[in-house]
Amino acid sequence: MKWWRDAVIYQVYPRSFADSDGDGIGDLPGIISRLGHLAALGVDAVWLSPFYPSPQADAGYDVADYRDVDPIFGRLADADKLIASAHSLGLRVIVDLVPNHTSAQHPWFQAALAAAPGSRERDRYVFRDGRADGSPPNSWQSVFGGDAWSQLPDGQWYLHLFDAGQPDLNWDNPEVRAEFEDILRFWLDRGVDGFRVDVAHGLVKQADLADWHLPMVPLTSEGTEGGPRPPMWDQDGVHEIYRRWRKILDGYEGERILVAEAWVQPAERLAAYVRPDEMHQAFNFEYLEASWTAAAQRSVISRSLAASAAVGAPTTWVLSNHDVIRHASRLGLPVGTPRPNGIGAGDKQPDAGLGLRRARAATLLMLALPGSAYLYQGEELGLPEHTTLPDSSRQDPTWFRTHGASVGRDGCRVPVPWEADAPSYGFGPSDRSWLPQPAVFGELALDRQVGVPGSTYSLYVSALRLRRELGLGAGELAWVGGPDDVVAFSNGDLLVLTNFGSAAAELPEGAEVLLSSEPVNGRSVPTDVTVWARLS
Repeated sequence: MKWWRDAVIYQVYPRSFADSDGDGIGDLPGIISRLGHLAALGVDAVWLSPFYPSPQADAGYDVADYRDVDPIFGRLADADKLIASAHSLGLRVIVDLVPNHTSAQHPWFQAALAAAPGSRERDRYVFRDGRADGSPPNSWQSVFGGDAWSQLPDGQWYLHLFDAGQPDLNWDNPEVRAEFEDILRFWLDRGVDGFRVDVAHGLVKQADLADWHLPMVPLTSEGTEGGPRPPMWDQDGVHEIYRRWRKILDGYEGERILVAEAWVQPAERLAAYVRPDEMHQAFNFEYLEASWTAAAQRSVISRSLAASAAVGAPTTWVLSNHDVIRHASRLGLPVGTPRPNGIGAGDKQPDAGLGLRRARAATLLMLALPGSAYLYQGEELGLPEHTTLPDSSRQDPTWFRTHGASVGRDGCRVPVPWEADAPSYGFGPSDRSWLPQPAVFGELALDRQVGVPGSTYSLYVSALRLRRELGLGAGELAWVGGPDDVVAFSNGDLLVLTNFGSAAAELPEGAEVLLSSEPVNGRSVPTDVTVWARLS
């Protein structure tokens, strides 16, 4: 089987993983020093969020140079060393590619600012004249809040679906397409094993840039089900781009892969991105957002598996990443609460104990599913969202563009704790960290959990070992009947049961418990607990 079809891939957010020089910002040498942790954890690959030269208007997702490393993270030689070090440990390396937009400091955009309307330089981006009344070309809003257009002194406007420092590229321009194909080859030649493609559903816009009056969030499901798709998301033209990219990757040895960050619903639309001649994987955000109920979980799992199977692709499961509230906190909110974009000190606080209990159960449920899975750094420690982060420390552009109405994503990006009694909990050699760490991180530091039975870290290690030994990622799910508030299925010889009900659920006679998210007594499975069991 191809490695990526059942791989467990670990996301590293470089600013927050490990700091080698004490400046409070994580870097590539820091990541290299901690690769042994990932090998011991039992993952198959590491995905690195952007480390390219950038003014950091959006924490590196505003790229000024796609072929180098930002000095805050190290040097290009450090990237080469990281790739080689990971490979020596049996880990593959996936890097982030940001093709929807560049930084406003990118040489191309600087040239566009200096050029005249209608020029070759401006045609690389989406420049338009405004309306007769002086307003922007259309009604589109930025994902981060406010207008999606900024005006230049000469009167023209440029599109930025995100921050004003992230101008959208014009993917109808052949120069843009050729440039990114060359960028792919640059990193493939350096040995990377694939690319996670940021905003993969956004590159192509509807040709007429038609008005859109519903909220501008990065999803394609904002209209009524079956209604029109937003003109800036999930346009059919993106697929031609990815078919060309797939041919490039297929020309390299070692099964290099493309992974789509595509906030696309329904599952059938998402499956189009992983057809045999396009991408290899696409994050399953519908699964991430599913409510903590048995009915919702059964429904999204069934739909996802069916849609992926229809195109011969694996389903790619995920519960947390750098853009959403960590699931150890998100699941501590009342069931049915819409996913907020961050939690601040003045907001209703999640139930920390309940959130971690459910997060552990959710993780065991996810890791037992056929397909590939993604983990976000620190979730193996049970890290919660920093929900009381001081507003003065916030750096997410969402916070500033919404004038504080949306807290943003800083709470899930707080640096990882490695050692309870060290400065910055072992994140770096000094007590500096670019975002402040909450006191609870000391209790959850890696050195407090390694070798401790029942710790979240030990649970992840055991789950990943059993997943590999039992071939769960390459298996097949078969639903098992039972109470409405219980999710139960078999995967090979393994029975997986998650109890969403208020009363204990019962395992079948003769069931041998191999792993459980919380202790179980005999055959009785408590509320918010997942069990892996073998039937005799």
